[in-house]
Amino acid sequence: MSVVRVSAGAPPRVRSLSRRVAGPAFIAASALGGAAVLGTWSPHTPGIYPVCPSLALTGLYCPGCGSMRAVSDLWNNDLAGAWSMNPLLVLALPVLVGYWFAWLHRQVTGRPRRYVSPAWVPNALLVVVLAYWVLRNVPFLEPYLAP
Repeated sequence: MSVVRVSAGAPPRVRSLSRRVAGPAFIAASALGGAAVLGTWSPHTPGIYPVCPSLALTGLYCPGCGSMRAVSDLWNNDLAGAWSMNPLLVLALPVLVGYWFAWLHRQVTGRPRRYVSPAWVPNALLVVVLAYWVLRNVPFLEPYLAP
């Protein structure tokens, strides 16, 4: 006859709702606060914000160049201006907001993630960012991709 021992370990810790949504709330408050600052003190005015270190050191536009001006333009409802500053950011923001809402939903309901993204997704994102970095520095494409 075999004996099966049942461990009487501690029950799983249940966090309160306010603790579960603290992370998404902090990210949302930080993002909205940063966007409000950029919308109030325009990065289009020279001398208010520092120059991009990549642009200052190499003379090449990095994937993030123009992001502050794009966020400022979005805050002020100028989608065309934001697109002209950094199209990759304008395309990425709705995706990031969607991921934020999914995170918030998981935290509120207490459900675990349903799936893990495939292994190729981070590599594909890296390829997109690197290709964008190269293409925005090609002289022929500069009128379309450079800030």
